[in-house]
Amino acid sequence: MPRPLPVRYVHVTRARTLTPHMRRVTFGGDDLADLVCDGPDQQVKLYFPRPGQVRPRLPEPGPDGDPARWYTAYTAIPEAERPWMRSYTIRNHDPRAGTIDVDFVLHDGDDAGPATRWARSAGPGDVLGMFGPSADFARPVPLAASIAAADWLLLAGDESALPAIGTLVEALPPGHRAVAFVEVRDAAEEQPLHTRGELTVHWLHRGDAPAGRTDLLVRAVRAARLPEGRMFAWLAGEAGAVRALRRHLVDERGVPKRAIDFSGYWRVRLTQDDAPTEADLADAAELLARARELAAGGA
Repeated sequence: MPRPLPVRYVHVTRARTLTPHMRRVTFGGDDLADLVCDGPDQQVKLYFPRPGQVRPRLPEPGPDGDPARWYTAYTAIPEAERPWMRSYTIRNHDPRAGTIDVDFVLHDGDDAGPATRWARSAGPGDVLGMFGPSADFARPVPLAASIAAADWLLLAGDESALPAIGTLVEALPPGHRAVAFVEVRDAAEEQPLHTRGELTVHWLHRGDAPAGRTDLLVRAVRAARLPEGRMFAWLAGEAGAVRALRRHLVDERGVPKRAIDFSGYWRVRLTQDDAPTEADLADAAELLARARELAAGGA
């Protein structure tokens, strides 16, 4: 019997400011009653209403549970009515309360898209659509297992990666070593990261330079004296920086590709509404090939 698609409507119960450029929104609703988060870094798609919509227009899930068929129906909605779609990480899940927290980076100026505009004014009762988490897109090897099998964990990303980094360090086994490099605008954007592991955080301040327009994060990792032992690396943030970090770890430090989990969350001057670039398609092909290898029992 096919699994039902995890398509939901969620409503805001609370919104609060974490830092000048990060806002946490708590969502509730009956559709969250069956939500399961079985590990850190659980990603979902959020759907934002177009002007004039009280809630986003989404297709009804079909009885066959086919995500491709549902997505085709979504793209068939006229563009003026089709919700904007953006990817986010579930920062916290409270099963008893039936709520989740999602942290939104608030971009400035020309970088402020529909998600930033919505998050700035979000308040109780506002409604979004949500797809996921979905077992159809789960990692072949859970992150927690990959991290536990390594001697230590490397984390690197910009502020868009902070919510996922927060879930990852909270899930560390007691005493497990981790080193994080996090690029943010300034000290006001730093957040406390709680863990049972042994965490060292290097906060990198780019100042007034726009996000994604410097090589600060890549230079910091390249220059770092990293711990000995088997590394598992988790990289996320601006796609170009993530690619540069992967090349450095593989080509210059000899880290096996299988020991790196990576995701380009966003692209300079492009959004998720824009077509993927050749580099994006190459990344996706590599991730798919790796997933098939792991599913087949590859090391």
